[in-house]
Amino acid sequence: MSVKVFLELVEAKAKIASVWPFFMGLFFAYYVYGQVNWPLAITFFVAMLLFNMSVDAHDNYEDYQGATEAAAEWKQKTNIIGVHNLSLKLIRNLILVMAGSATILGILMVIETGWPLLVMGVFCFLVGYFYAAGPLPISQTPFGEVFSGLTMGFVITLISVYINTFPVEAITWSLFWRVLLASGIAVFAISNIMLANNLCDADEDRTLNRKTIVYYFGKPVMIKVFAFNVVAGYLCLIASVFLNLLPYTSLLVLFSAPIVYRNTRAFMAKQVKKETFKFAVQNALVEALFCIVLIGIGTIFNW
Repeated sequence: MSVKVFLELVEAKAKIASVWPFFMGLFFAYYVYGQVNWPLAITFFVAMLLFNMSVDAHDNYEDYQGATEAAAEWKQKTNIIGVHNLSLKLIRNLILVMAGSATILGILMVIETGWPLLVMGVFCFLVGYFYAAGPLPISQTPFGEVFSGLTMGFVITLISVYINTFPVEAITWSLFWRVLLASGIAVFAISNIMLANNLCDADEDRTLNRKTIVYYFGKPVMIKVFAFNVVAGYLCLIASVFLNLLPYTSLLVLFSAPIVYRNTRAFMAKQVKKETFKFAVQNALVEALFCIVLIGIGTIFNW
């Protein structure tokens, strides 16, 4: 397996969905509490990427294994395993190595920090596994957007906050809601990637008997939800600044709105995987870059 194929298997282009929340948590911890534990932060960053790659590889593996005879053409011409004729045994071993390494690092962090990290880690592990596995994978239900957005956008941010602040701040409902608000822009953007995928795959999903949220509410309604999510993300950011959860430079992230607006309109006009799905990914990438740079500057200089 070449490096290029491996990166495609683990969906490296989508890793911004986990890197972004990591930095949001790091900034929150430093701006609000003045705390950063670099050894733990770096360890978590590595474990997070390994686990995320194992989940995405597992998703592709389960999709290939679970494809019906009616989806034989999709299996061979669309799924990366069929397209590149990859060894299933090799993929299983890669998944085990990446997930196992992430688990070992996670256990070491739990020993260092405490049981709250264990609870959050187990939750992420269960969502990651059952997202594409089990009798009814989460990705094939109406809850895919909620679980992907909250698990990656919020829980990763919360873990990032916790590992940096655990000596001075316990996990409380107050912290829970504040971190949820501060991570809102990432939560909604990541949810929109999943929603855009389901909107583009609506016809294919019917063939594969996947009953996503688009199946139940229809494309017209969910296209409007897609637009609502964009607005909601920015509103969370603005509210976080005025509640002093994020620095004032965070408001400069609003300058990304024209680009996001243009991409959103293009996607709402046509939902075709090879042509317009990229706009949802671009939105998340643009917002992530603006957030990481501008919130990072404000956090460092306490602006």
